[in-house]
Amino acid sequence: MWTDAPIVQAPMAGGPSTPELAAAVSEAGGLGFLAAGYKTPEAMRADIAATRRLTSRPFGMNVFMPSLDEIDAAEVATYRDRLAPEAERLGVAPGTPGPRDDAYEAKIADLLSDPPAFVSFTFGCPSSDVIQAFQARGTVVIVTVTSVDEARQAASADALCLQGSEAGGHRGSFTNTADEPLPLRVLLHSVRAMTSQPLIAAGGLATSADVGEVLGLGAAAAQLGTAFVRCPESGANAVHKAALSDPRFTSTALTRAFSGRLARGLVNRFLTEHSPHAPAAYPDVHYVTSPLRKASVAQGDPEGVNLWAGESFHRTTEAPAADLVRALTPR
Repeated sequence: MWTDAPIVQAPMAGGPSTPELAAAVSEAGGLGFLAAGYKTPEAMRADIAATRRLTSRPFGMNVFMPSLDEIDAAEVATYRDRLAPEAERLGVAPGTPGPRDDAYEAKIADLLSDPPAFVSFTFGCPSSDVIQAFQARGTVVIVTVTSVDEARQAASADALCLQGSEAGGHRGSFTNTADEPLPLRVLLHSVRAMTSQPLIAAGGLATSADVGEVLGLGAAAAQLGTAFVRCPESGANAVHKAALSDPRFTSTALTRAFSGRLARGLVNRFLTEHSPHAPAAYPDVHYVTSPLRKASVAQGDPEGVNLWAGESFHRTTEAPAADLVRALTPR
């Protein structure tokens, strides 16, 4: 199922995942991934076309499942009001909630018309009809899971991506709850015992020794995201890239402050001040904070923006993606 190296570059929505990054990883023998999250179907298709121009090797596209959680609009409004002074300082206004489905149906229709080799899903499991439609096209379907129960629900997928608590960015859980996340190795052991599906291990991996360990524990491949953020091919903004090696930032934490969904990032001022007050409302909070985050980046301020990072962020480098794939592959 996998290519020459058991290395999967995690799909990172919001900028880091680019055609250049995905192509470089695939060209080096790993599996590069694009991210459809927050993009229009047209922009998603343009990324696929650009990647195909850069490589003939297999790559994948990740899709966000629509948010089905019930939202308390009053809680979102209260949080928006709380951020008003922060927005005023930045010279912007807080955003207003928008569509909650991330154009899911349109993206699925577009992908089925001409799919890449791999399609993965985050924040839930697609219907069996959707999974079978992709499989009929020869596409490998991967579902991100964070628990044994979610793994059972994704039994018809070709492979599972097991996201441990150490992972940076959004939790890929099916529901937006505060359940204690499982560490990767515990999750890998538990899911390996109940399925023969190929498993991709994700969360806090940073070295070839880490990759070799999870392969030895039964994973078919290792997925890394934070490790690729500082690569020259990454589309992460300069503030994010610099923060990963900035001695001011010494730890990560899970927070809803930026998007309304639990996500792991570097502990900065915004995260510290607003995490206790952020409602479980995704993507509503994402829309509310978007203007503030963009203004913070424009002003070069790492204290006011989401700095997604896994627990091994301090081991990242600026190496080109191809060199990183080779360095991560166990000898």
